[in-house]
Amino acid sequence: MSGSTPLSRRDLIRAGAAGAALLGLGPLPNARAARTRRADVVIVGAGFSGLAAARALQHAGRSVLVLEARERVGGRTLNMPIGGGDVIEVGGEFVGPTQDRIKALAKAMGVRTYPTYNSGNSQLLLQGRIDSYPANPGIPNDPDVLKDLPALLKIDALAKQVPVQAPWRAKHARAWDRQTLADFRGSELSTENGRRLFDIIVRSVWGKEASELSLLYALAYIAAAGDSKNPGSVLRLATTAGGAQEERFRGGSQLIAQRVAQHLGKRVLLGRPVERIVQHPGGVRVIARGVTVEARQAIVAVPPALAERIRFSPGLPAGKRALLHAMRPGPYVKVQAIYDRPFWRDAGLTAQVQSDVGPAASTFDNSPPDASRGVILGFVGAAPAVPWKQLDPAARRAAFLEELATFLGDAARSPVDYVEMDWGKEAWTRGCPVGSLPPGVLAKHGPALRAPTGRIHWAGTETSDY
Repeated sequence: MSGSTPLSRRDLIRAGAAGAALLGLGPLPNARAARTRRADVVIVGAGFSGLAAARALQHAGRSVLVLEARERVGGRTLNMPIGGGDVIEVGGEFVGPTQDRIKALAKAMGVRTYPTYNSGNSQLLLQGRIDSYPANPGIPNDPDVLKDLPALLKIDALAKQVPVQAPWRAKHARAWDRQTLADFRGSELSTENGRRLFDIIVRSVWGKEASELSLLYALAYIAAAGDSKNPGSVLRLATTAGGAQEERFRGGSQLIAQRVAQHLGKRVLLGRPVERIVQHPGGVRVIARGVTVEARQAIVAVPPALAERIRFSPGLPAGKRALLHAMRPGPYVKVQAIYDRPFWRDAGLTAQVQSDVGPAASTFDNSPPDASRGVILGFVGAAPAVPWKQLDPAARRAAFLEELATFLGDAARSPVDYVEMDWGKEAWTRGCPVGSLPPGVLAKHGPALRAPTGRIHWAGTETSDY
């Protein structure tokens, strides 16, 4: 790594390939003639959903093959070594209450969690004013924000009216799907700072502006932030203590996928992007680079932006095509500054910041469990990401560090390293954190979201319920 340049694609490929090599999951030799394999089920994508499905099928006594386009497993998670045996995640990493399935999978794989650093004060910058407030419960003291908090929580009450498995069946589904999340903000929140904080939350959670999101989609997403016993909450999505950012995984989140793949062994084929899926009376034929798989059933467990690029024969139903085409992530980049030590903790700060200025809408302490070095991550998404991404690498770095210095002082301007990861530039991801929907899609085409298409089943972040 360099102390002045962002992480390169070569660095990422090298890190991913090294992890695969350690697990004995290297790509099969390139071959001009495609080899034919057979299995009960063929799975497209070796992210968490694809690997979890393969593991469940294996335990059920079914034969399974997983085809992964990358030279690594883990999908939208990726560990990056920073020396001393420590890693940071340049993709998804946090886990919190109600995320029961990934917690259970991690436990089964022997991957433990530890608390996200959350001691002291967090900070909020709105309209040039910095407000420090206790990290637990994590509610800002700004008078406008407190005034608008009941209105903000009204969205939770609306989300309770949305069936998680079938949002399109909600009583007001069509009316909500004609509105945007910005319509809710404009009608329910009465203060300027309340609206600004609302926008920060939306940018951090979805990487889009509230005006780009269907209200029905947002309500369904919030409902999905619960489980069978606990209703979803927008605050759970946005907070640390008791929220979605409460814990991290020891060894990095990608370690879970790597260990599942290790158990699956040769059932996982890397470097095999799928080109075509053909359904026929006897089953499914999946044609990938260098291999063709004949199976009884197929599971497609890749982001919609990738699934849309696969050629299906016969073609997919119109509703499914509409969903795949519309379900796109916004511009979203994860940036991280690495320091010799987490100096902000000396001042009683969590490094958790929400801001309406600068490129990053929110930041977190991303240091290793033993605090052997300090790491701050920032999420740059939605409208602020557009001009920032057009800057040269040095200017992007300087803009993020200047934002950190506003909260943490001059020491923040001098990291020992800087890393950024733009998942929109990754050919086999095409954006993070999640594909989301504009108005007019979910109420009309929602029934096609999870329904099997003949022998083809669908899995992944975008098709999950809870």
